[in-house]
Amino acid sequence: MRELLRTNDLVLISYLDATLAAEGIPLLVLDGNASVVDGSIGLLPRRLMVDDDDLAAARAVVEALGLGDQLR
Repeated sequence: MRELLRTNDLVLISYLDATLAAEGIPLLVLDGNASVVDGSIGLLPRRLMVDDDDLAAARAVVEALGLGDQLR
């Protein structure tokens, strides 16, 4: 697994999850339960992970959405 990007934006996570899924690229969100630790204030960003083999395609999708500045 490789990190695609980090964000606290739940809407962006949902959008990327749906968009990547439509392209056949599964997305795994890590640290989603960290809000229990940080009191739901969004202190810890969530890591969006994709398979190594899907990284280039996922990056291309994110860039095509105009979100290339968010990539890791």
